[in-house]
Amino acid sequence: MAFLIQWLMESLQPLLFAACIIFVVSLKFFLKEKSAGKRNSNLPPSPPKLPIIGNLHQLGSMPHLSLKCLAEKFGPIIHLQLGQIPTVVISSAKLAKETMKTHDLALSSRPQFFSAKHILYGCTDIAFSPYGDYWRHVRKICILELLSAKRVQSYRLVREEEVARLVQRVADSYPSTTNLTKMLRLYANDVLCRVVFGRDFSGGGEYDRHGFHQMLEEFQVLLGGFSLADFFPSLEFVNSLTSRKSRLQKTFRSFDKLFDQLLSEHLNPERETEEHKDLVNVLLDIQKNGSGDLPITTDNIKAIILDMFTAGSDTASITLEWGMTELILKPKVMEIAQAEVRNIVGDHRRVVSESDLPHLHYIKAVIKEILRFHPPAPVLVPRESTEDVNIEGYDIPAKTRFFFNAWAIGRDSESWENPDTFQPERFMGSTVDFKGQHFELIPFGVGRRICPGITFGTAVIELALAQLLHSFDWYLPPGTTAENFDMKEVFGLTTHRISDLTLVARPRFPVGHNKP
Repeated sequence: MAFLIQWLMESLQPLLFAACIIFVVSLKFFLKEKSAGKRNSNLPPSPPKLPIIGNLHQLGSMPHLSLKCLAEKFGPIIHLQLGQIPTVVISSAKLAKETMKTHDLALSSRPQFFSAKHILYGCTDIAFSPYGDYWRHVRKICILELLSAKRVQSYRLVREEEVARLVQRVADSYPSTTNLTKMLRLYANDVLCRVVFGRDFSGGGEYDRHGFHQMLEEFQVLLGGFSLADFFPSLEFVNSLTSRKSRLQKTFRSFDKLFDQLLSEHLNPERETEEHKDLVNVLLDIQKNGSGDLPITTDNIKAIILDMFTAGSDTASITLEWGMTELILKPKVMEIAQAEVRNIVGDHRRVVSESDLPHLHYIKAVIKEILRFHPPAPVLVPRESTEDVNIEGYDIPAKTRFFFNAWAIGRDSESWENPDTFQPERFMGSTVDFKGQHFELIPFGVGRRICPGITFGTAVIELALAQLLHSFDWYLPPGTTAENFDMKEVFGLTTHRISDLTLVARPRFPVGHNKP
């Protein structure tokens, strides 16, 4: 009997230890919440919450949809208690404008997420870096050396060459079906790799060998998914007991190994380079020559290029993928878009030139509608207030997390007529754009933390979409109809189709190398 009691005590010891921790954390949570409730009685409306977890259970597997439903019931500004984290959700253009016009500086920082700290070299990238001198410094470097209008224009030949490769890949698949998802990923990845790394990875099969698709997908899921530590910072150690930390470490090692290889290549004096100076070269030069009071470490360089690599390629391919999805299901829209580009380019010319793009007004309207209907990041990267703010008469304390539901804002009936209908015509003759001046369309954010790569991404998207519509007639695969077409999506940092987009692409021109 004594042996049995001893065995039970030893077996139950870890559970008792965990129970004690949970009790202490719960007690601390209740006391803190009670104290906070006395201090902050003028918060925005809030749905009923449960003990300890608060409103976490109401996020669901598709938070952008769940948050929109909550906004419809409780209003365009709501307060949620997500575990230990006080959170405000903005779901209308009017409130987004009031919030960001007045409090942009106070809301320019980022919460330090568990996943971002582990995979983005301590959040020393641009997207997740806290607001401050370092963030301003590296953002300025990337804009000047990669993302400015002048630099984007200098990559015109790269885009045209990679669009030609995309067209050739699609043409080679005919008469079989085309896995357009994979080909769009290859295209966006190759453009990005050539301007950031100075070379592509698909030509010699390195895209598949390195597992780029799997790395990118895991990166987006880990950063966009919810971690226990992100909502219960005092329980961060629990992540070590789950598979999440091991997944983070595995993904981090994959990227880190790739970046070590790239940095070694760039430091090789005999390396052959493209005509333009790529971003890695620029960052290495800055590191070598110094940058005043803000030296850049090797880990900083890796964090920055990881940002460019993931955000630059994933956003473009997702936008093109959802665009082609909507067009194949809306034959009239497809017909108008194809007629425009074919009329401008003409039947005698196979290649869409970037000089044609300013004349493609309907194509530009289609892209705006894609970004309204399917924003790549439906819930923008969260912000964190650095001081107390008053919004719509509500008093919101510092250290509150802010979610801007770009998906809900893009479907707000106060801003849009027939918001749940894909209708590019709404942008014909309209001045509304997605570059941060019109709060009803904010797929890339607004204010200081707006995505700096809008010009770069738009150029990559416009040329590819116009060329695909000019070069091919598109059909659903045999046996597939609009009614049984799979439209399910996966939520993460970006939201993409759960299944690959597979279509039939019939070439309009004789199959062969895509020459002007």
